[in-house]
Amino acid sequence: MPDYLPHTDDEIAQMLGFLGLSSLDELFSAVPASLRLGRGLDLADGSPEPDVLARFGALGDTNRARADRLVCFAGGGAYDHEVPPVVRALAGRSEFVTSYTPYQPEVAQGVLQAVFEFQTMVARLAGLPVANASLYDGASALVEGVNLGVAASGRQTVWLSSGVQPHWRSVLATFAAGTGHLLVDVPLVDGLTRWPEPGEDDAPGVLVVGYPNYLGCLEDLGQARRICDATGALLVVAADPVAAALLRSPGERGADVVVGEGQPLGTALSFGGPYLGLFAVAQRHVRRLPGRLVGETVDLGGTRAYVTTLRAREQDIRREKATSNVCTNQTLMAVYAAVQLGWLGTSGLREVALRCAQGTRFCRESLLALSGVTPLTATTPTLREFAVRLPIAARVAIERLAEEGYLGGLALGDLIGDDGDPSVAADDAVHGLLVAVTERRTRSEVEGFVRTLDKVVR
Repeated sequence: MPDYLPHTDDEIAQMLGFLGLSSLDELFSAVPASLRLGRGLDLADGSPEPDVLARFGALGDTNRARADRLVCFAGGGAYDHEVPPVVRALAGRSEFVTSYTPYQPEVAQGVLQAVFEFQTMVARLAGLPVANASLYDGASALVEGVNLGVAASGRQTVWLSSGVQPHWRSVLATFAAGTGHLLVDVPLVDGLTRWPEPGEDDAPGVLVVGYPNYLGCLEDLGQARRICDATGALLVVAADPVAAALLRSPGERGADVVVGEGQPLGTALSFGGPYLGLFAVAQRHVRRLPGRLVGETVDLGGTRAYVTTLRAREQDIRREKATSNVCTNQTLMAVYAAVQLGWLGTSGLREVALRCAQGTRFCRESLLALSGVTPLTATTPTLREFAVRLPIAARVAIERLAEEGYLGGLALGDLIGDDGDPSVAADDAVHGLLVAVTERRTRSEVEGFVRTLDKVVR
């Protein structure tokens, strides 16, 4: 047990006794032996801090798959977008970094206003009137969206498109085991969700669809909306905030709830977090809104002021009586997103999305011109991400690309996991490569990537 953990031997023994375990090794027995160190750290006792930092820095440098050292074409939910210096300079001010939660509005007007602006911009992107003060990440936002939909419709059945990001679906399945939601996976056909016709006895309470989906394909929200209208279900759309600059908003297309991952809005890749959950709803569902909501009002002197509104923290910790148990938010990440969106403006965000779309089309057409490389989805339009089928295993291609200086995408089999996905054939899972192109990728980088992949697959 590391010395820095504040647990006494008695406390550890009490914990193990409560769990019915005999040792800490038994507690961690589910961790495969191949992932355990099995020995002490290879450091001299009493090493000075600079020496320890230098040692771990050297170990970190052995990782080749770093977006700041490799030209990044990987996506799958986290994207290598540009974060302008102004975003770090403003959002990184100590007033934002050190603040925790604005329970006392009289001393938190700056943070409250920044979050209010964030909510306003998220609502515009979603095309819905109300957005909350953010959640932990896209996966947790999806869980809260489904919880809201089930509560509002009164039905536990959830039709879940297989086009929703696989990790998000996994998180939702974990939560559904406790809430009792019945998740019905709806398969993709040629990259698009093939919705079934609802029966009278098995009508869904919620439909969930990606926009675009995790393969980058643009789904038809109109069909999902028609099913919702016929059954009284709620439509939850897992939307890409960058794509919203070019597409009609999910709210315009009939979404009741819009969730998303806010990492592309000013947050660096950062080895996977902390990220930012986006959440917006139609006005009629505002009382079921999870987490925090910042509102605008006036003080006793008639001056504009900002407060948390409609709910108190205590509402969220009332166990089964609460609409949600989320009672905090990613304030700092929300501030980063607000600064990024404010800096770009409407035209700037559209330019970012357009550069992504143009780069994606150029990259996709160039890759499909290579011998042996074929599209995973034939004719479905894509925006920032797309999947191709390689003549060799995608994992092998990624390893070889890294040796040449490219973070060459994601192996589809790694993304969908060992349990697979009924929408993805076994051969496609092995040979499928998911490629993302952001506005940071130049034409010469794309051309170099294509030439290198051509060499790799040959």
